[in-house]
Parts: sequence; structure tokens; C-alpha cells
Amino acid sequence: MMNTGLSVVKPVAVGTIAGFACLLSPLAIAQTTTPATPASAVAPDAALPPLVRKVLVPFRATYSVARNGSPAGVASMQVVDLGGGRWRLDLGIRGTQGLAGLAGLNLQQSTVFERIGDTFRPISQATIKHLLLSNKRITGTYDWSRNSAHWTGDVSSKRRAAVPLQAGDMNALLVNLAVVRDADAGKPLHYRVVDNGRARLQTFTTSAAKEVVTVGDLSYDAWHVSRTNAGNDGMDAWVSDNVPTPVRILQKDSDTGTLELLLTDYKGPVK
Repeated sequence: MMNTGLSVVKPVAVGTIAGFACLLSPLAIAQTTTPATPASAVAPDAALPPLVRKVLVPFRATYSVARNGSPAGVASMQVVDLGGGRWRLDLGIRGTQGLAGLAGLNLQQSTVFERIGDTFRPISQATIKHLLLSNKRITGTYDWSRNSAHWTGDVSSKRRAAVPLQAGDMNALLVNLAVVRDADAGKPLHYRVVDNGRARLQTFTTSAAKEVVTVGDLSYDAWHVSRTNAGNDGMDAWVSDNVPTPVRILQKDSDTGTLELLLTDYKGPVK
């Protein structure tokens, strides 16, 4: 059996690490070979250890999901160290209650990426989205030797053309990790996101002070990161210093409506 390097950490107090279980994404099989034992955390640049969220580590997280304000289902997010400098990020959202359950809401996303310095460089991605009678499957490939990315599957004809890549480009899924890494008091965040056949600049603002996010009996002091140029779509994330994944995510999408994810538990790295 593979040694994942993960240990359960129980939730204990405000701002501390909470323990959790995971729902594994079915796309993991298509996105990777055999995962390797997670590498050691990056050494800090200063005498003080870095914040947990500043270091890329393997984790598995479980979220409750509400759609348009009503309980809808469950979600999972995980980071897996594949070895050789490559990692995989999976996100799965499944409707189990209310209209989301009746509609069969099922969203699965996975991306393999490299850590280059402090940047996350995508290598491949896959998305499966099911809602009512709509089924979409999209795969993307990022060819950094040619600085070009392209998509196949259920993408419109105008988005099948190759998209030029620039250093620092990410896909939309990796933004979840980037805001955790970068959030700080009043800090603006800018990411060039190349996804689904197009490139867009995403701009976020970070709250000047931390906000309290309450999940059941737990409370987190968290930075509120909000996208400012989203149009009809959007993303808000709340980032706690001692958690390597957002403790709350609010995602607005023209297809699926407003989804709210609240962290219920997670499993972090061995200390």
C-alpha cells in the first residue's frame, strides 16, 4: 500500500487545523500514474516556519455544498504529490439533496501540474460536468515546449484553436491553490488563467482584516479574497493561515448557479 504521508488532524479551536476524510475524484485515474510518497515541505526562507497555507503539501478535504442557498450535497478537494516535481489537484462536487440531487449535479475536475519556484504550472486537465440532460467532457493539454495549450471534447468550435501560453499562466482549478498561497491584508491578486480555449486575466482583492467563518462548532479567522472582474460569474474564497485549502468557497456560474462550499474536515500532512 502506498504511503500517502497524510495523518488525521482533529479540529480543536479557532485558527487551528481541522481533521477530515475525502471523496476521491474518478478523474484521478485518467490524470496520473502511480502516486509517489509526498516530498518534504519546502524549507522556510526565514527562521520562523512558514504559514501552513504558504507551503504546498498533500491534503484531502471534504466540504458541505449549498446551491442557491439550499443544502445540495458534498464536495471533495485533494492535492496529491506524484513525485518528480509533479502534483495533481482534484475537485469533485456531487448533488445529493434538493434540486441539485434531483438534477444529478456532478462536477469533477482534475489537473496535473508542476511547481516551478513559487508558481503552479499546469500540464493537463480534465472536466466532467453533468446537470439535468447536459453532459460535458473537456480535456486540456498545456505544451510548454511550444508555449501552447489546446482543448478537446465538448468545447465550442471557436475555442478549439491553440492558445499561446505565457510564464505564470494557470488554469481555473489552480486558482484555488494560488489564493491560499498569496492572500494577505489588502493585497490585490492578479492571475492570467488559460482554460477552456481562452485566456483571461482574473483580478482579486483581499480584505483588510480577517473575517470569522463559522462551520458548525468551528470558527476560522480568514482572509476574504474576492474576484473583481468576473462579470456574471465569480469566485470568493476565505483563507485561514493554518489551513492549506480555502475554508469557504462561493462560486457563481451561469450554468450551475451559486455554489457555496464550507470545509467540514480534512486530512493534512505528517508533521
